[in-house]
Amino acid sequence: MSEHANLVLLAQYNTWMNAKLYEAAAALSPQALNEDRGAFFGSLMGTLNHIVAGDTIWLKRFAMLSTSAALDRVRALPAPGALAAIYSAELTPLEAHRQMLDAVIEQWIAQLSAQDLEATLHYQNSKGVVNDKRLGSVLLHFFNHQTHHRGQASTLLSQAGVDIGVTDLLALIPNRP
Repeated sequence: MSEHANLVLLAQYNTWMNAKLYEAAAALSPQALNEDRGAFFGSLMGTLNHIVAGDTIWLKRFAMLSTSAALDRVRALPAPGALAAIYSAELTPLEAHRQMLDAVIEQWIAQLSAQDLEATLHYQNSKGVVNDKRLGSVLLHFFNHQTHHRGQASTLLSQAGVDIGVTDLLALIPNRP
C-alpha cells in the first residue's frame, strides 16, 4: 500500500473507532461520563474533549498549509484555548462535533497527493516552539495521537463496566484472496 492509501485507512479507522467509542459512552450516565477517574484529562468526557481539541488544533494547522475546501469547516472554528478545552459537557453535542471533524478528516485525506505529503508544515506548538515538519510524517502523529487517547478512553469505559468491543485496525484491513 502507498503512504496515501495507509493514511486513508487510518482516517477510516479514526471514524470507525470514534463511532464505537461514542456508542459505548452513551451507555453511561452523565455523572459516570464526567466522573474523575484519574486519567490525564480526568474523566471520559475530559478525554473525549481533549481528542476533539487536539484534532481541531492540528486541522487548523493543516488548513494553513492546504487550500482544500474540505478544511473550510475547520477554518471557521475558533481555535481551542487549551489542550483540555471543553467543547461540550454533554455527549450528544460533542458527538455531533466529532462526526463533523471525522467527515472533514476523511474528505481531506482522500484528496491528498503524494506531492502534498512531501510539503513542509510550518507551525508553532502550544509552547510557542516553531516546527517545520513533513506533512506525511505529521499525519502519522495526528492519527497516533487519536489512537493513544482513544485507548485511554477505552480503559475508562472498561473501568465503568462498558466493553467497547474490537478496537484493532486489523479489523478494517481486508483479507487477500
